[in-house]
Amino acid sequence: MSGEWRLLEVEWPEDPYLNLAAEEAIARAVGEGVAPTTLRFWRNANAVVIGAFQCASLEVRSRECLRHGVKVVRRFTGGGAVYHDIRNLNFAVSFRKPSPIPGDSIMKAYEAVGRAVVSGFGKLGVEAEFVPINDIQVRGRKICGMAGTLSRSLLFVHGCILVGSNLEILSRVLNVPKEKLEAKGVGKVRARVTTLIDELGREVGMDEVKDALKRGFEEVFDVEIVPGELTEWERKMINELYEKKYSTIEWNLGPCVKCPDRERDLKIFEKFGLISVKGEL
Repeated sequence: MSGEWRLLEVEWPEDPYLNLAAEEAIARAVGEGVAPTTLRFWRNANAVVIGAFQCASLEVRSRECLRHGVKVVRRFTGGGAVYHDIRNLNFAVSFRKPSPIPGDSIMKAYEAVGRAVVSGFGKLGVEAEFVPINDIQVRGRKICGMAGTLSRSLLFVHGCILVGSNLEILSRVLNVPKEKLEAKGVGKVRARVTTLIDELGREVGMDEVKDALKRGFEEVFDVEIVPGELTEWERKMINELYEKKYSTIEWNLGPCVKCPDRERDLKIFEKFGLISVKGEL
């Protein structure tokens, strides 16, 4: 066995802004060397999480978010928009460099983490495969996507697993271009994705999924993963990131200040509290 990781199960399902602040704070702590390699499990209730460089107005159907009470939050990693609800399970792995990933490569990290998730699915009885660049699929349908980032001291990968997500709402709130669907040979978002519950044909509890994934990570990375707690450094950083970044309109709506739909979306999100409006444009 090559070492020990910390397991964190800290979450604020009704506050996606706090959850995403914690995601970055924990990654920073590991990168700074004030926390060990960490696997985190957590959930959001009814949120669209967009990539750091995406335009919210292009990726999200704001009126459908309004109709279904879906909040919008931007994460600190790149990649595409993802729908979260309480029946999704999110995971995040934070490595301090040099990491166990060959060359500290983000692409190899997707592959290694993907193998760990596939191993965990196998323990549940679901045969999955890692599909480059950063997807996990079952019978050609996406069940998990990943995103990540690489800095001077940090290698970070996180992903969202569709355990029993409401795929109907997912298909309504995400604005997936028709061309992207046609390129994959399908006409609707619903036809591209699946869930663990659909594949197993039975209900599956989050604790069961977490345990299987934990064992998958332990197997692939040859480590022991033990429950831990947030450090005081992390708690302070979470609060700081929440106040100064993740609860601000500047961060969540992003840099596309000239987007023609920005003012419309701002009014919708502000009026119904679907996005934080702390700060000014």
